[in-house]
Amino acid sequence: MSKSNTAEQTGFGSAFPVNPDALDRSLHATAARFTAGLSPIALSQAWWDWAAHLAASPGHRAELWASAATKTAAVLSGPAAGGYAEKAQSDVRFDDEAWRSWPFSFWAASHKAQEEWWAEAVTGLRGQSSAHEKVNAFAVRQMLDMASPSNFMATNPEVQRQTLREGGQNLVRGARHLHEDFEQLRSGEPAPELSAFVVGDTVAATPGDVVFRNDLIELIRYTPTTEKVHPEPILLIPAWIMKYYILDLSPHNSLVRFLVDQGHTVYCISWRNPGPDDRDLGMDDYIDHGVMAALDAIGRDCPETQVHATGYCLGGTLLSIAAAAMGRDGDDRLASVSLLAAQADFTEAGELSLFINDSQLALLEDMMWKEGVLKAEQMAGTFQLLKSNDLIWSRMLRDYMMGERSEPNDLMAWNADTTRMPFRMHAEYLRRLYLNNDLAEGRFEVRGKPVSLSDIRVPIFAVGTERDHVAPWKSAYKIQALTDTEVTFVLASGGHNGGIVSEPGHPYRHFRIHTTPDHAAFVSADAWAELAERHEGSWWTAWAGWLGERSLTPIKASKPKLAMLCAAPGSYVLQD
Repeated sequence: MSKSNTAEQTGFGSAFPVNPDALDRSLHATAARFTAGLSPIALSQAWWDWAAHLAASPGHRAELWASAATKTAAVLSGPAAGGYAEKAQSDVRFDDEAWRSWPFSFWAASHKAQEEWWAEAVTGLRGQSSAHEKVNAFAVRQMLDMASPSNFMATNPEVQRQTLREGGQNLVRGARHLHEDFEQLRSGEPAPELSAFVVGDTVAATPGDVVFRNDLIELIRYTPTTEKVHPEPILLIPAWIMKYYILDLSPHNSLVRFLVDQGHTVYCISWRNPGPDDRDLGMDDYIDHGVMAALDAIGRDCPETQVHATGYCLGGTLLSIAAAAMGRDGDDRLASVSLLAAQADFTEAGELSLFINDSQLALLEDMMWKEGVLKAEQMAGTFQLLKSNDLIWSRMLRDYMMGERSEPNDLMAWNADTTRMPFRMHAEYLRRLYLNNDLAEGRFEVRGKPVSLSDIRVPIFAVGTERDHVAPWKSAYKIQALTDTEVTFVLASGGHNGGIVSEPGHPYRHFRIHTTPDHAAFVSADAWAELAERHEGSWWTAWAGWLGERSLTPIKASKPKLAMLCAAPGSYVLQD
């Protein structure tokens, strides 16, 4: 539509020579720069819902006043502080012995009482929508976390003790750390302490070759390390929100290297880092030019054999869609499907879903519309808020007040190696899956026809992690209710990344595992947890056994048919 036609339809004629939609989007995108990409309208709607219902509930207000008086009296009662002292001691922020002495014990207990009171204030209010209740509880928790006495030198005995011990040198180091971090943020250059982790050398270093490339992926085939290999290769489909080598970190914790050493032929997709010209890449492109193109290439390289397909995070969601479409169309190239910290039903998608509503998505889409992509720094703030104590406030305390730096590791280096997301794909992903839940409810279309996860007829191995703030394990568990096939579900210790990168020998790891046969009656997540058997160690070994049971007898490794394009890790992973 031309600008003149658009103007005429709005009634402004030639007096309004610009596209009104473009004007609105540009203004919204500009405003988003000052709100960290969060919609102030969405937040205000949640606040007004709470405030209006609270104003109309005098009985509830009286109850809150009484609760405040009771809690205040309890905190003022002395060392016992009505149980709040014990609650403070169980909080990692206040576990140092110095927090047991006055006045620090009083401040810690007061903070725990405030947390409890505000949780009562924003929840349980009749008439407030469940979605707004969760948003308000989250917002209040962020403000309380920021106001914690552990975050201020004047109220933190550990910082005071360190400052006296070092004569203030910890604060000098902290100021230097702050300056270094500011300069690194301004320049966009990697942090110097992560320079030891070099892609293709110390990380993403498992030997292999790129054997296929298109405009979206490079397909890496890894070199076998055993004389005999299982005939069925494994295809790893990582999330495109970050670089693929979360699955191939250092040699000691590389999932790729582990699988190769178990006698598997392993392929892995490396996604291209999209730019503004890729704004129109959509979910269909990621299915057709991603998963299906990789399966086609593997079929040429290892003909007449099925594939164990494995998806991590968004890659697992994409694999679920592709596997459902293959089942619908009678495509039998999959031997099994493994889903690592991946969701297919988004009705309980964790706190990330608090940022997914029509108002928030409209703002996010306008940000991406202007740039063509969603940049990594625009995503980082949201993920940090989900674990603000760990990712923001504890780091400020450690780095800037205690003057300490965490020992750099490969996971930190991977996390700093960011990527972008195309406008169309990310908008489709958030609207069709997070907001509308189209996949779980049978409305998601592939090639013009809806897919159903019940069409997946191969066995599924699904992994959730106990402290996952991106894909909560009970959400990942819902694959049990959406399919009729055999599902082996594992609940592993750790979080979204650390629980997946859980190599054998990693200390303090454990997991629960239980298999539900095909066509079995559905068992709730809590009931499953009672049935599942607990094991110490890494879930990788259980998965390796599961894959081995569903693979044919190993054979002598044959010469691959696809020619090498370049050595692993390829060129796409090196793109800024």
